Amino acid sequence: MSIDLGLRGAAAGLALLIAAVGLRDLRDSTVARLGAAVAISAAASAICSAPNFPRPWQWWGLFLLALAAGSSVLFWLWARAAFDDDFVLRRWHGALWVAMAGTEVLVAGGAIEWPMPGQALDRAVQVASLGLALLAVAQTLATWPADMVEGRRRQRLVVLIGASVYIAIVTLLNIFPSPLASGASIASVGKAFGLCVLMGLYGWFLLRAVGMPEGPRPLPATGILGDINAVASDAEDKPPVVEPALLRRLQQLMMVDRAYRREGLTIGVLSAELAVPEYRLRQLINEGMGHRNFNAFLNRYRIEEAKAALADPGQKEVPVLTIAMDTGFQSIGPFNRAFKAATDLTPTEFRHLAMARNALIPLNAGASSAIGKPD
Repeated sequence: MSIDLGLRGAAAGLALLIAAVGLRDLRDSTVARLGAAVAISAAASAICSAPNFPRPWQWWGLFLLALAAGSSVLFWLWARAAFDDDFVLRRWHGALWVAMAGTEVLVAGGAIEWPMPGQALDRAVQVASLGLALLAVAQTLATWPADMVEGRRRQRLVVLIGASVYIAIVTLLNIFPSPLASGASIASVGKAFGLCVLMGLYGWFLLRAVGMPEGPRPLPATGILGDINAVASDAEDKPPVVEPALLRRLQQLMMVDRAYRREGLTIGVLSAELAVPEYRLRQLINEGMGHRNFNAFLNRYRIEEAKAALADPGQKEVPVLTIAMDTGFQSIGPFNRAFKAATDLTPTEFRHLAMARNALIPLNAGASSAIGKPD
């Protein structure tokens, strides 16, 4: 019991310290805010799941339970935000947290009868928690190859997989509790120890993440067929990670050969074509060109070509879907979202504005010519 309570106290204290540091140093980051919420939830879980926690539940105990019950939702959202640079919190995310936390509070507080339907609802929340943990792992592995930030690939995956395993084990122990007192005590100590380890890993990650840039660096406005030599010469003033020769070859592939149009192009295929290790190409794209995601890197070139096509009077009858497919997008949905994120306009709105500007140019030229003529 003493070991159990000591570990829980250490885990709760470390979790609250991590939350405070994260909010102090990275308060403008969605990842840091969600990470702080996860840490606070972990601290609450360490306290209210202790073997000697008072029962029946008092109002302050139900408050701690509410914080702890929504930890799986917060963890899943943190994983999404950590690995998806385009992730945006939605209202339904908050509704999901309220539903899971509220159900646990109502069951524990006696508002819902036990064992039916209280036990069934409690099991449903536990299964949903396990599902969210597995979903976080699946989404992380799915976006792993496209991540260009090497430190994020290493550090966050360790914390993510570790936390997912911990949540899965705790959930299974809650669904199938051990009937033996000794077994329950050992399981409780194991939970507390696992939580201490996870908080230590997350604290290490957070300290390493302080000062990490959140947004992309400015990119040279060269256009799709811009001056490759000018782009490479800009690399002379960049950090040593940017190799001008490699940058020229990459720009040749993207600007002239238009490799971004290829279906199924991956970082592995591109690195093999350039005959360089993947880590060097990821480093160049991230630290040299300012992209944190491989798809964002490709979309930069795709959107530039699409903008040129949409502004071309000779292609005003070409459907937007055709332009999207020609530039490398596989469907209209991702194209519309990427175009809107890059220009704050839909493709159709951009085309209308471009056509209107094109129509004004001859009128302005004619007016200037008329003004210049003698009476």
